[in-house]
Amino acid sequence: MKLEVEQLAKTYQGRMGAVPALLPTSFHVAGGEFVSLLGPSGCGKSTALNLIAGLEDASGGKILLDGVRVTGPGKDRGMVFQSYTLFPWLTVSENARFSTRLSCNAGDGAQNDVARAHSLLDLMGLKSFYDAFPRELSGGMKQRVAIARALAGKPKVVLMDEPFGALDALTREDMQELMLLLHAHEQATVLFVTHDVEEAIYLSTRILVFSSRPGRIVRDVAVPFGPGRTRTPELKLTPEFMQLKRDLTALLHPVGRTDVDRDALLKELVKPTN
Repeated sequence: MKLEVEQLAKTYQGRMGAVPALLPTSFHVAGGEFVSLLGPSGCGKSTALNLIAGLEDASGGKILLDGVRVTGPGKDRGMVFQSYTLFPWLTVSENARFSTRLSCNAGDGAQNDVARAHSLLDLMGLKSFYDAFPRELSGGMKQRVAIARALAGKPKVVLMDEPFGALDALTREDMQELMLLLHAHEQATVLFVTHDVEEAIYLSTRILVFSSRPGRIVRDVAVPFGPGRTRTPELKLTPEFMQLKRDLTALLHPVGRTDVDRDALLKELVKPTN
């Protein structure tokens, strides 16, 4: 499997004129890679993901998946959003196999579809919740179901747009461990959007660092810590991990660049009142 993004660009038309969201951007992703798009909010990384998913039309460039041009959504790409996007009237089992129930994504039969969905749910610790409804689940559990749904149809690429952004810190760490397990078990190709430097390093085999808006890739970083399945939380405390975190943070926040005049803001905050 190979995903090829060539000079991909996106400009929105607003009331004040054209607003460039993504400058011409190129990168390739090979089968089995876990690649994070890392950058500040508004830098175009989610825009790039939506274009690859076929949810928006590009203003320029092209996207090829196994040599076939992407022109819209397709079953070869699974999508996980930051919000849980579960159907409240469907059970956990029905949500997890929703994509395989669509006529355009029909697989080998209903029994195989159910078995596949339940296998993924079991892997995520949701074996006891097949018949539960989304309202009965915690946030982390809902996102596990959404990930299972994205994987159920065996897509060539799984696209994840800050899927843990709405979770508390402890649940987020649990989900990161789950992602390492899933990536090893499924041998999935993952394109993962995040603005969390530590998360990107811990999960990824490569990190594409985006500049601030309008976005462009400023660095393609290979993560040197071996296969994801061998990583443990202790890795985050090693000098090598901390150094890479400092290097990436410096790329995102170069010396001398700031979006806020902190001195002026501080003076305003401490200004005496009459």
